[in-house]
Amino acid sequence: MSRGLEAARATPSPSPPPSAAPLSPPAASAEGGGPWRVERVERLGAEADLERLRGEWNELLAASRADTLFLTPEWLLTWWRHLGGGLEPALLAVRRGGRLAALAPLAVGRGRSRPWPPALRFLGTGEVGSDYLDVVVRAGAEPEALAALADHLDRERRPVELAQLPRVGSAAALLAGMLERRGWRALERVTGVCPWIDLAGRSWDDYLAELGSSHRANFRRRLRKLERRFAVHFERADSPRELEEAFEAFLRLHRARWAGRGGSDALDGSAVAGFHRELTRRALDRGWLRLYLLRLDDRPAAALYGFLYRGRFLFYQSGFDPAFAEHGVGLVTMGLAIREAIAEGAREYDLLHGDEPYKFLWAGRRRELVRLELYPPTVAGGLRLGVRRPLRAARSAARRALSTRLGSRLAPLFGRGG
Repeated sequence: MSRGLEAARATPSPSPPPSAAPLSPPAASAEGGGPWRVERVERLGAEADLERLRGEWNELLAASRADTLFLTPEWLLTWWRHLGGGLEPALLAVRRGGRLAALAPLAVGRGRSRPWPPALRFLGTGEVGSDYLDVVVRAGAEPEALAALADHLDRERRPVELAQLPRVGSAAALLAGMLERRGWRALERVTGVCPWIDLAGRSWDDYLAELGSSHRANFRRRLRKLERRFAVHFERADSPRELEEAFEAFLRLHRARWAGRGGSDALDGSAVAGFHRELTRRALDRGWLRLYLLRLDDRPAAALYGFLYRGRFLFYQSGFDPAFAEHGVGLVTMGLAIREAIAEGAREYDLLHGDEPYKFLWAGRRRELVRLELYPPTVAGGLRLGVRRPLRAARSAARRALSTRLGSRLAPLFGRGG
């Protein structure tokens, strides 16, 4: 076992994902009888096949400890349609008695340009910023379902590279341990942090009272000034017609915000925009979409794009008109979105990956994301591991140097959470 992976398992983060829970032995009746089987789903083109898979997938996700928007078929299959070029689907479905017990939503690159085969990776990896990816396993069936998956991967002997995993509570970490006992090698590194706000049982006034005094006063002052100067409307897109208008306004505002900073890669390109156009329609149908516009005298001044999924508000992106920047419209929009999340009964507000200082003005907690790489006990696996390890060391040294230079400035922001 690699030292980094062992340390991560031995020292859990104080703020695990909300779905994390202690594992319990599986009930034999939960999955029915018969052998455990692993099927590889290699075709995602036929809509009828997709609809059958989507129903099973959603049922499994709801019964798992990994339930998050970024693991829904709505998110991942939409990603596949728009951004899966150059990849082949390689979803691994674990069944017992015909019932789906686990799903590893994977893909693999086409061709072999190196001495080793291309690695298996999660669908959703890369451009759209999917967080909290994982292997989806029915709660209580983890030992047997993951063992069947480990046996399959061990026979296939292909490297596995899993990004954007929660550092604590992932099924992928359990799978890694099973593969290590079969002689595989694992590398793990922290790749990001997700600031989040615990809203459970708190009112808007409770939340404001816990903010830093200067930030709380700044939000209130900015909102009062806007209300004195403009007719202020904070609106949510609730219909297909409203969505179309609000999404185009959001794109304009997001791009305008970043135009003077060299542009944004978060929503760049027609394929990414196409992904979000389809995704927002699907999310609206499911009741998940939270796309807000802040209008000042009926002019869109700021927008916030997020989701409310099973009691968790997920802040995805925002934008504002630079003409209103002096009024703090971005700050006001974030505060109003948090207020709306509380009014809807959200248990938490997750600002997703990114350690930008403004996020820690709002959020007092954080979760870490990791990248986990698994190498089979083969010559090709050893070669790939030998190439990757020095790259990891160089990146770690660069991050430590950057942290030393910026640590004193960022420490107050990171010191508010637990």
